[in-house]
Amino acid sequence: MLDRTLVPPFNRSVSFVLLEPKKDTTRNGAELYFVLGGEQEVCKVELIFPAGRWYETVWGASYFSSQLLSKGTKAKSSFEIAELFDGYGAHLEINAGMDFVSVSLYSLNKNLEPSLQLLMQLLQESVFPERELDQIKSIYLQNLKVNKEKTSFLASTLIRKKIYGDSHPYGKELEESEVTSLARETLVAHYNEFFNGACIIVSGKVSEKHQQFIKDSFAPFSLNTLRTAQHNGEEKNGVLRQVVTKDGSVQSSVRIGKISIGRQHEDYPAVIFLNHILGGYFGSRLMKNIREEKGLSYGISSSVHTMVRGNYMLIGADVNRENLDVTFEEIRKELKRLRTEKIGSSELETARNHFIGSLQLEITTSFAHADKVKNILVFNLPNDFYQKLITRVDSITADELVTIGETYFSEESFIEIAVG
Repeated sequence: MLDRTLVPPFNRSVSFVLLEPKKDTTRNGAELYFVLGGEQEVCKVELIFPAGRWYETVWGASYFSSQLLSKGTKAKSSFEIAELFDGYGAHLEINAGMDFVSVSLYSLNKNLEPSLQLLMQLLQESVFPERELDQIKSIYLQNLKVNKEKTSFLASTLIRKKIYGDSHPYGKELEESEVTSLARETLVAHYNEFFNGACIIVSGKVSEKHQQFIKDSFAPFSLNTLRTAQHNGEEKNGVLRQVVTKDGSVQSSVRIGKISIGRQHEDYPAVIFLNHILGGYFGSRLMKNIREEKGLSYGISSSVHTMVRGNYMLIGADVNRENLDVTFEEIRKELKRLRTEKIGSSELETARNHFIGSLQLEITTSFAHADKVKNILVFNLPNDFYQKLITRVDSITADELVTIGETYFSEESFIEIAVG
């Protein structure tokens, strides 16, 4: 009989085994990856198009063309399309990001064929209705108006502009006038230019018959050329503190950031792990200092954001306005400690176990495995990237982390922003 008074033994593992994708190619050259697994009769079909903000010639073309995809064809209205997906037990999810647009179909296996046929109708026959565009613009502008009253939104927008510049795709935020003047013809042109090539990732329990059906369905698509486009904006960085006062605001949103390195850099595992220690989980140094000891904020975090052509580190918190200076001071102290003090063995092992365990817990389903495979493909990483990441984090020493702190976490290299 199980004795529940005893703590179960701790079993530590450093393995990270991804489901191996099965690669295929459509008739016109689009790459297909099948990540097969699971017992439930469901699957996910994701198309990744090189059509994100990076590729825009007119700001907003990526987001609004993507949103209009499911809003009408010559034969079906947006309501009829939504009703059909609901009837099939399917869900369509469209996300326009900085580098690419992701179109994902979640479907019951028994209804995959009609669901996929409907998706192909949208991808090939969408008419981008003017009336639907007006509605989407109206919703966007209302949300923008609400967001501009939030100090968190304003601070996050401002820090990206300070890091990259407001003419850079990663630093740009759409303005009301740009949304209002966006024409349907611009969206159609963006779609026609960037939505013919796709990388396709299929995950779940997918039969060989359905694999062939998927391959045949996506025959019109060619190879995804995500990493070939260029743009002439310049990344910016420098030492700066800017405080923007917002009338009526009790709290201030703090954002501290800088350019960082990406997944392909040899120091990335050490940087992402040291960031974890700084502010990447509930037991992090920033949480202990800013929340638990000083009581300055309910929560504070530090993160590393990676895109295909740029990366940045960001620390964020909301504090009372009168505590702004002390918050900046304490964050700078914690950054300085990373490069001047060795991390103790107990803290290091706790953070190490949490980091590795959290990463391992991220691959509990075939859909989750597919997300990791997508990262490997999009960022052009080696197939064993995640295993190497865990192995490096498992072996890194306190002395090495001090060097990493000196190189990448110097408090003088961060831009400091507060709004409120």
